Amino acid sequence: MHNELTEIDLQKMREELEYRRLTLRPKLLEEVKVARGFGDLSENFEYKAAKQEKNRNESRIRYLENMIKTAVVIEDHSSEDTVGLYDKVTLYLEDEEDEEVWQVVTTVRQDVLHGRISKESPMGRALLGRRVGDRFYVQVNKDYGYYAQVRSIEKGQDDGSAELNRY
Repeated sequence: MHNELTEIDLQKMREELEYRRLTLRPKLLEEVKVARGFGDLSENFEYKAAKQEKNRNESRIRYLENMIKTAVVIEDHSSEDTVGLYDKVTLYLEDEEDEEVWQVVTTVRQDVLHGRISKESPMGRALLGRRVGDRFYVQVNKDYGYYAQVRSIEKGQDDGSAELNRY
């Protein structure tokens, strides 16, 4: 579930929450107050933009509070020869006859453009616990899936370098 987080995920969320509450919120409230003084609110773009930014911040605060409150702290206990959290895995995709490298991370840190996939994604679920040489089937949806094979595993750890997603 998306509320399964590492201790570092929680630490990053708490830091962002503190920044948004103590630094960003007062600044955005002041911007709304200043923009309100520019005149007619029905045609005041600055006021609308300031309100929008304030509301985005409040929404992110609520999201972070909820994630922290409902978090289940997880740790990686995978053995040296199996795929676990934060490991980089080289895969051979049979259909494409190509290799890809993926790092399995928590949902709040996934970033496909940088090679990080969620442990809850179809590939992430299929990878966890696999060993070098394992051939497995990735079920993407009820109509589509594909075969892949683990070529290598580079053990990793959560060093905090993967940023939190910005929803």
